[in-house]
Amino acid sequence: MKKLTKLLALLAVLALIAAACGDDDETTDSGDSTSSSASASASESASSSEMAEEDEMADEDEMAEEDEMADEDEMADDGDVRIVSLSPTATEMLFAIGVGPLVIGVDQFSNFPAETADVENTGLDGFTINVEAIAALEPTHIFMQSNEAAEAFRTLGIEVIENNAAQNFDEVYAQIEQLGAVTGNVGEAAELVLQMQTDIEAATADLPDVTGLTYYHELTPDYFSATSSTFIGQIYGLFGLVNIADEADPDGFGFPQLSEEYIVDSDPDFIFLADTICCEQNADTVGARPGWEGLQAVNSGNVVELNDDIVSRWGPRIVDFIAVIAGAIESATVDA
Repeated sequence: MKKLTKLLALLAVLALIAAACGDDDETTDSGDSTSSSASASASESASSSEMAEEDEMADEDEMAEEDEMADEDEMADDGDVRIVSLSPTATEMLFAIGVGPLVIGVDQFSNFPAETADVENTGLDGFTINVEAIAALEPTHIFMQSNEAAEAFRTLGIEVIENNAAQNFDEVYAQIEQLGAVTGNVGEAAELVLQMQTDIEAATADLPDVTGLTYYHELTPDYFSATSSTFIGQIYGLFGLVNIADEADPDGFGFPQLSEEYIVDSDPDFIFLADTICCEQNADTVGARPGWEGLQAVNSGNVVELNDDIVSRWGPRIVDFIAVIAGAIESATVDA
């Protein structure tokens, strides 16, 4: 977000005029010669002076530009920068680009990385936001999802960066780069994005062809799921898997609630559980559900236990999510 300011210099050309006067023609001729010589010398001197001044101004411009760039790059080391993150995704991004030491407050769900436990103010409510209490922490920047409290913070002179759920990979990368620009860690953000892209490419390369195999992604034990139109669905789409929830979402909501009968009839090749932490679901509890013991995924050992936090955040750890899917596919016992 930082814009570089170039210094504009207006250069004035100095004209030095030398005049000589004489009483007779000889004196006049001599004077004219002297005048011409003096004028030429003065013009040459002025030209040299102008060039020197231009060089000096150019050097000053370059130095000023370099200083400003250095200021931006060193913003993350500036003791005056105080960040509050009310978004667990933003928190993960901030720490991943090296700005963690400047974070002085996080919301109640910001639990990664482990260093968040050392933040001075933890457990701030990211939903019912107490503007007065958070403003009392004297933050210079607040990262949060869209909320009416944002305008209240701006009124107090606090810079607010709204960090909403990304809808695709490009938006994830754009958000990381935005955080890098705001905090002065542009290089670190670019490096993180490149590393994520490299890791994702490596995780999805040289896998068995499972195109056409089906899966069920479980968000909750009462069978809420996510379709291919969601960011979660796009991640599975990297592998060519078919989402059984798509046909159950004619309105395009993206997160339909399936029925137990629908899931059993669909008999997915893979079941991915994103409710292992919140709701203690695992391969054993799924296999014990009435009628599920005969499912292909259960019999083949293709019930995959995911980390709820990782699959519900759109930050750097989507690489871990993709790696788990890749691992499941690599060890799958179903026929592709």
